[in-house]
Amino acid sequence: MRCRRVLGVTGSRRPGTCDAPVNGGRVRAGRDLQLIVNASIPITDLGRMAYDRAFALQGETHQRVIAGREHGAASIGEILLVEHDPVITISNRAGAEANLLATPALLERHGVAVARTDRGGDITYHGPGQLVAYPILDLNVLNLGLHDYMRLLEESVLRTCAHFGVETMRDPTATGVWTVREGSPVAKIAAMGVRVRRWVSMHGLALNVATNLDHFNLIVPCGLVGRPVTSLQKELGASAPSFAQAREAFVPILLELLDEALQTATQRRAMSP
Repeated sequence: MRCRRVLGVTGSRRPGTCDAPVNGGRVRAGRDLQLIVNASIPITDLGRMAYDRAFALQGETHQRVIAGREHGAASIGEILLVEHDPVITISNRAGAEANLLATPALLERHGVAVARTDRGGDITYHGPGQLVAYPILDLNVLNLGLHDYMRLLEESVLRTCAHFGVETMRDPTATGVWTVREGSPVAKIAAMGVRVRRWVSMHGLALNVATNLDHFNLIVPCGLVGRPVTSLQKELGASAPSFAQAREAFVPILLELLDEALQTATQRRAMSP
């Protein structure tokens, strides 16, 4: 396990550095972009980045994973982590654009951009204080169907929130992760939206750590009328984790779930005639 700098990609981070163990490796966060290699899953921390630039990098990574498969060097894939500049992303789903409530003038006043995207889902907001993970994974290698993959992403957030003492749950009627009150989902703390092409995933999840929740008032989040959003900061107040602490908790949880999926896939292949 080793860390090395990714060349040819630029990003910026908040000042300061931190180290956190990840399955025997180290996550190094600072102003320089870093690649953390865990087993065969590289994790690139893009830092703070505009959505369009990160979307282009997703496409490049997706092509790289497919090329590896075609050249006999199939891998699990790669994971991109990012904190976006304020942006509203709108999918190609019919009617999604109608869930943009703000006028161009209001968006400009708030400093929020708008971008089209090819992920699943409807409309959502990304911005500072939100941990976004884009796993670019070969689902064939992991032997995961789309449903199982989405549940894996949700599980990574459920466990991360539990790590910080926030009780969350799935909502069988709406993809994502929700806080709980009296056994019922209350407010969405993480949104999910993916695209799978040639069985390699793109896009992923967004966990609200210390996000400006007022910006969600510019839209109907995920097209779900009357469903509020929340964040770790709103739920925990002064005891909420920093963005770095949330990232350092989330990464090993996601890697552990992917390790489990790979082990299960390997065992099933070994048992096949």
